[in-house]
Amino acid sequence: MKRTRLRICTAKRRYGSEADAQAAVEQATIILRPYRCDRCGQFHLTSRTKGKRIARPAG
Repeated sequence: MKRTRLRICTAKRRYGSEADAQAAVEQATIILRPYRCDRCGQFHLTSRTKGKRIARPAG
């Protein structure tokens, strides 16, 4: 697993729980997913999907 770069971690908004991050995802106008940062231990959002299995939107 690739480690999150410190510069990326400090530039992103931090969410204290996955539920908080998911709430932000639902308000976004683009497809995002939450992930736990290995630097700060909190959650960030990303639009990257490379190597990830992403569920298709319902409908």
